[in-house]
Amino acid sequence: MNKYDVTALGELLIDFTHNGTSEAGNWMMEANPGGAPCNVLAMLTKLGHRTAFIGQVGNDMFGKMLKKRVSSINIDVSNLVFSDDYNTTLAFVHNSPDGDRDFSFYRRAGADAFLDKDKVNVETVKNSKILHYGTLSMTNEPVNEATMFALETAKSFGVLRSFDPNLRKPLWDSLEKAKERIWYGISMCDILKIAEEELEFITGKKDIEDGVNAIRSKYSIPLITVTKGKLGSEAFFDDGEVSLHTSKPTFMKVKTIDTTGAGDTFVACVLHDILENEYKTFTQERLGEILTFANAASSLITTKKGALCVMPDKTEIEALIQFGN
Repeated sequence: MNKYDVTALGELLIDFTHNGTSEAGNWMMEANPGGAPCNVLAMLTKLGHRTAFIGQVGNDMFGKMLKKRVSSINIDVSNLVFSDDYNTTLAFVHNSPDGDRDFSFYRRAGADAFLDKDKVNVETVKNSKILHYGTLSMTNEPVNEATMFALETAKSFGVLRSFDPNLRKPLWDSLEKAKERIWYGISMCDILKIAEEELEFITGKKDIEDGVNAIRSKYSIPLITVTKGKLGSEAFFDDGEVSLHTSKPTFMKVKTIDTTGAGDTFVACVLHDILENEYKTFTQERLGEILTFANAASSLITTKKGALCVMPDKTEIEALIQFGN
C-alpha cells in the first residue's frame, strides 16, 4: 500500500495580499501561506487524502511559519528543507475588484528555487500514487534538475504524474524557455490541467479543441482538463479506444474576492476523483461530474482570501452544486 495518495513538489511561499489601509494611509498586507503545489495538497487533504510536500524554504520567520501552517492542516512536511543560505520566497498580490490578480515576486534568492536534487526523497516519491508538479520548479537550476529527477523517479516506479503549468511569466528570463519547459512537463505527465491562455501560449491555437489536438499530436495524455476562468472548464479523454469531450459552466452566484488558488483547487478535485475511482473507465457522465465538482470547489475558494488554509469541504461543495446556480 502506498504511504501517500499525492505528493507534490515545488514552491512554498508567502502571498502578501492587500488587507485594508492604516490611519496613516498606508497599505496593510496580510501574509498568507501560498504556492500552487501545497494549495493542491491542502484541498486533497480536506477531501480525506494522505499528502506530502517536497520543497525548500528559508530558515527565517516566514519559512518557520509556513512549516507550522502546512503541518497544521495534516500535510506531511518531513521533506520540507530549511535553507540557511536563501530566504523564503515572497509574492505581493494585488486584487482587482473582480478578484483577478497581479503578482510581484521577490524570488531571485528564493529558497524554493535552490532545492537540490539530493534533497528529493526517492522513498517518498515511489510510495505515492500520484506526483503533482508545475513550472515554478523549472524556472532555473538547481530546482529544475531536482524536478526532472523526481519525475524520472516517479516514472520508473509507475507513479502517476499530474501537471499544471501554472505559468507566471515574470519569473522567466525567457518566454521561449518557459514554453520549452512546459512542453517538457507535458511530455512527462499522465494527467494534464492547463489554463486556456496557457494552451494558446504553447500551441498558438485560439480554439481549445485545436490546442488539445496539438498536444495530442505530440503526446498521448489520456485526460486533459482546460480551465476557462468565469466561463467554466472542459475535459478531454482519449485512451485510444474511447474519445470523450465535455464542458461545464462555473458557478456565478458566489461573491468572488480573490481568485488565488482557484486552479489549484480545481486540479485537486480532478485528482480526488481519480483516487476514488481509478484512472480508467471514464464516461461522459463521469467527466461531467468531475468538472461540476471541481468548478464548484474552485468557485468557493474565490470567496475567501488566500487559499491554503481556507479550502472548502465536501459538504460546502455539494451544497453549492445543489443550490448554487
